[in-house]
Amino acid sequence: MATDTLHDLFDLTLPDPATLYRALLAREATYEGRVYVCVATTGIFCRLTCPARKPLAENCTFRPTIGACIEAGFRPCKRCHPLQPAAEADPMIAALLAALDARPAYRFGEEDIARMGYDLSTVRRAFKRHFGMTFLDMARHRRLREGFETLALGGSVIAAQQEAGFQSASAFRAAFARLLGCAPGDIAGEGRLLADWIGTPLGDMIAISSPTHLHLLEFIERRGLPAEIARLRQGVKGALGIGSTAPTEQIRAELGAYFAGRSADFATPVALDGSAFTRAVWAELRRIPAGESVSYAEIARRIGAPAAIRAVARANGANQLALIIPCHRVIGADGALTGYGGGLWRKQRLLEIEAQYRTRPQQVG
Repeated sequence: MATDTLHDLFDLTLPDPATLYRALLAREATYEGRVYVCVATTGIFCRLTCPARKPLAENCTFRPTIGACIEAGFRPCKRCHPLQPAAEADPMIAALLAALDARPAYRFGEEDIARMGYDLSTVRRAFKRHFGMTFLDMARHRRLREGFETLALGGSVIAAQQEAGFQSASAFRAAFARLLGCAPGDIAGEGRLLADWIGTPLGDMIAISSPTHLHLLEFIERRGLPAEIARLRQGVKGALGIGSTAPTEQIRAELGAYFAGRSADFATPVALDGSAFTRAVWAELRRIPAGESVSYAEIARRIGAPAAIRAVARANGANQLALIIPCHRVIGADGALTGYGGGLWRKQRLLEIEAQYRTRPQQVG
């Protein structure tokens, strides 16, 4: 995700979720074009003035841009049409959105935009301004999401390929492998572990769980994700499928509360696979309160191994339970941000988000 959309993803100047929920219930026009509601139970996002039946507060998260809603995996509501104002204001946007609706599975490229008679840079700027993402990004998110959901619902790999709009099986396998590190046929169906897709304001995440424990939670752009998934597949002898479990649903709800500003507590049961030293580092990371940060050297001192700073850094990097084990709260001794598998821009945003929790008592995970 490009860093120039960073401040569109989570706006700390927005009113608190309770205020926005009251505005949703009252169908207030005050926040028209400034905030949208994403409903976890339906997978759609709406204007706050939407006439549809109102969801429960715990199923709602609020995002400041349409792009943030789409990147988090939500579809536009067919009753309040949140994309419509931009389309009405700009005939070019209207034409491109109509083309996307008419061919949702088509693999749009720059040549298609040019063929329709539009300037590529103009289209890019217009979509970024109105939606926080480009037209091609919007089309790609829709296609990949459709393919993943087809597999999650038990559809065949061929059906998922068709839903995702890939003309060849090899191209679909390659795109899927870049995302999850394995071909769709290797992960479809039932398994001892199940992978599911979770949308957040800072990008999509992959959760992998057994019926009782969460084994992995990572942002999909993490460079080491394919290797992490490969190790999990090896551990269960390839029995990795697609679907949801109770731990996945629990962490989905807890992430919703976290990004909505309601709680930084994570109580989902997790499986910790590491040496005694690594687990000691992870346990210490979980003791860092939201809104605070410490150095690698301080973590080493706290676990009684002050000389093991590099080993602490390695244990930090081996974490595959993002946010739950908050390795993003570890910074350099000079106060500078250090490496983060999800990207330094995301680490910065997580620390900014957690600043709101600084004065609140938090439970130790």
